[in-house]
Amino acid sequence: MPRVLLLFLDGVGIGPPDPEVNPFFCASLPTLAQALGGVLPTAGGPRVEGLQAKAFPLDACLGMDGTPQSGTGQIALLTGRNAPQLFGRHFGPWPPVRLRPLLEQENIFRRAQAAGARVVFANAHPRGYPTGVNPRRVAAFALAAGSAGLLDRDQNTLAQGQAVASEIVNDSWRERARSSRIPRITPQEAGSNLARITESADLTVFAHYHTDLVGHRGGMSGAVSSLERVDGFLSGLLDGLASDTLVVIASDHGNIEDVRRGHTRNPALGVALGRAGRFTPPTDLTEVAGAVLAAMGRDR
Repeated sequence: MPRVLLLFLDGVGIGPPDPEVNPFFCASLPTLAQALGGVLPTAGGPRVEGLQAKAFPLDACLGMDGTPQSGTGQIALLTGRNAPQLFGRHFGPWPPVRLRPLLEQENIFRRAQAAGARVVFANAHPRGYPTGVNPRRVAAFALAAGSAGLLDRDQNTLAQGQAVASEIVNDSWRERARSSRIPRITPQEAGSNLARITESADLTVFAHYHTDLVGHRGGMSGAVSSLERVDGFLSGLLDGLASDTLVVIASDHGNIEDVRRGHTRNPALGVALGRAGRFTPPTDLTEVAGAVLAAMGRDR
């Protein structure tokens, strides 16, 4: 069965092809553009298929009014359940307490493990995390991974290239740890590290949040830099990835694709790279986990 890497990008939607507001049409994104045959997805043409990849829209509104948020959106993505509907509204940025039992019991990590898959969460976290953190301010991916016993990568594994910082580069970790043992790396090197990590698992998950943070700050320059960091990361990843590995990129809501505002009701971005031809794209956030498990042959 193929390996799958689920690469989560927070706050990345499919917006208008307007370089005045959409950084996708200002940034230099050679890796993504080449994979998609030189055509990027837009609000008017959200489905794009190239020789190496296919892009597709993910409905993040899920039948609810209001603006999609990270808390309920990420629960929907990780569990396959309509979290905004279950909670009664979109909620974020943290998972609502009432839905945490659902998140911890029905997430993709545990479902894949129950089907016999080897599962890795590639993000580095401080040792002992989330001890000492406000329990209401733990991200959905960390809660889900923790419920599956997968919060096992820290600054030591990061220093060895066996974990990846959520920001892709190690700069913030180096500042916090004040340790020269954690190397300064490029986005391409971080992508190469993630490619090696995928070799030990059937399902690897990595979560990147910086795109949403930059979207909230506003401004074109920061958004362009953030997307170019992701593209460099993809370059290193794809160069080192085994040929039997499918990469599924999924976001939880729109934000960075329109620098005039924060979150949007635009479709969230989905992209399949690698063995994309055999992948049936999901249509909304609730179908992502099932589509990934089906691609692995572990959906029963």
